[in-house]
Amino acid sequence: MTRMNSPAELEAFREEILSRRDPNKPCITLCSGTACHATGSKEVALAIEQEMENQGLTGKVDFRKTGCHGFCEKGPIVVIDPEKICYLQVTPDDVSEIISSTIKENKVVDRLVYTDPNTGKKTAHEPDIPFYKHQQRLVFGANRRIAPQSLEDHLADDGGKALVKALFEMKPEQVISEVKDAKLRGRGGAGFPAGVKWETTRNAPGDTKYVIVNADEGDPGAYMDRSLLEGNPHSVLEGLIIGAYAIGAGDAGAASWRAADRRHVPQSV
Repeated sequence: MTRMNSPAELEAFREEILSRRDPNKPCITLCSGTACHATGSKEVALAIEQEMENQGLTGKVDFRKTGCHGFCEKGPIVVIDPEKICYLQVTPDDVSEIISSTIKENKVVDRLVYTDPNTGKKTAHEPDIPFYKHQQRLVFGANRRIAPQSLEDHLADDGGKALVKALFEMKPEQVISEVKDAKLRGRGGAGFPAGVKWETTRNAPGDTKYVIVNADEGDPGAYMDRSLLEGNPHSVLEGLIIGAYAIGAGDAGAASWRAADRRHVPQSV
């Protein structure tokens, strides 16, 4: 990838990416986060790729293996854009019908959509499912729209804009003030104010400062860091650079996941 030296060059590259993408082109997104990976998303992915080839749809339909969609108990989860049709607990045996009915004929496979356990009402579209309907997904919001290994997906989803604003339009002190005003907090149990931490670090004596991404997730059952790093690693790197700029760090490092965590990283990442 060619090095970009200005906001204008980055924006031109973003526009070039978007010019190659048709928002109305069918796109199958499959959750490949840890939970869905454990319940068979890898096998579903292979079935989707094979079925699209069998039905002559390769290149005519986009397919993305994404990070966590959030509704882990109902995985593997498939969402078909642009209609946002959501299928839950999908198995390889369901794939042929999904391709034939939904992709080729725009018909919903009723048996795979969300069914309210109390009323029996079926909901076919992801934004209308109660689990998603009452959320404002900020941290994980981009997970379903991007393949985690694709920088182009990140940029097409407005990635990089915050970094450009911080580096080219703001002083480090302004970045810290913005974070403090936003009341952004750490995602651990303490919920420590991020702006206070950044300010304290910037004002600490010494010329050498470091930013470390701590993704150990020592809390039992913790999934917040894992899901973000698996699903949208580019946003973590972007935040890392912004934080380094704000505190005056010259080096940035990332603490490794524990070996136990690394064993469960999905193969799509």
